[in-house]
Amino acid sequence: MKVFITRVISEAGLKLLRDAGIDIVEWKEKRQLSKEELIAACQDADALLSVGSKVDREFLAACKHLKVIALHSVGYDHVDIPAATELGIPIGNTPGVLSAATADTAFLLMLATSRKAFYLHKSIAKGNWGFFEPTANLGIELRGKTLGVFGLGKIGLEMARCCKHAYGMKILYHNRSTNPDAEAELGATWVSFDELLAQSDVLTVHTALTPETEGVFNAAAFAKMKQTAIFINTARGGIHDEADLTNALEAGIIWGAGLDVTNPEPMKADNPLLNMPNVSVLPHIGSATVETRNAMSVLAAENIIAGLKGEQLPHPVNPEVYD
Repeated sequence: MKVFITRVISEAGLKLLRDAGIDIVEWKEKRQLSKEELIAACQDADALLSVGSKVDREFLAACKHLKVIALHSVGYDHVDIPAATELGIPIGNTPGVLSAATADTAFLLMLATSRKAFYLHKSIAKGNWGFFEPTANLGIELRGKTLGVFGLGKIGLEMARCCKHAYGMKILYHNRSTNPDAEAELGATWVSFDELLAQSDVLTVHTALTPETEGVFNAAAFAKMKQTAIFINTARGGIHDEADLTNALEAGIIWGAGLDVTNPEPMKADNPLLNMPNVSVLPHIGSATVETRNAMSVLAAENIIAGLKGEQLPHPVNPEVYD
């Protein structure tokens, strides 16, 4: 059996695959595979371990011989799940293991944005650390403020815990359904989307990118937020409208933003967000710790191994494929 892997992944997962007797072919060039290249590479493979590659209906139709596709991610908005299910191809992801690391990134962005840390660091590098002004470079304190969580799942819960315990923040959230565990543990309160916008001092996004959430943070949404609010997104760039966010920041409609995800990715070097004092941007590193990437590679490998054995994946995105 052979697996094609679209990028270099941690040795922990590779070792599992080798120990299972699976041949490994890794794409090692530091560029995205084209669709045609990906299709060609998978023609003699039995499985695909995909790191960020788009898996659409056209690809799946050309590679319907694949026994399993494992994603090196929790999100699967880049995969045509209905098409995979129709073709009988199980899709696996890596849930749970990156919750703490991604929440840490959201917390980092919140704190850095509140104190203009990225911007001020760059000003030092430009030689602009000069005359002290008591009213210059002022940030916003977080203690006792209100955190609004859009998508209080595993990652959102970890972020809420950090904010509650570090700064005594009040926790509001908006989900399609309530989260009784978060309400019992943190005193979290479910509110409508409009209430979340209006009441949050920090609004942090931890939901999947779906047709319902795509572009939901747009000009109309930002207009309903506090002028002192900080917007944080570590989920998917498509959830916010980047032009509307830029306009809201430039016009002072909201105070600041911290982004680990952008739209598009990668962000261009001349993007105006990169030079705003109240904005912090990271290059989609939410899960980028040694421990988390090791764990993600292991879960992806476990999905591959199970799929090639004809067993149900331990972490299936489309369990209905087994019906």
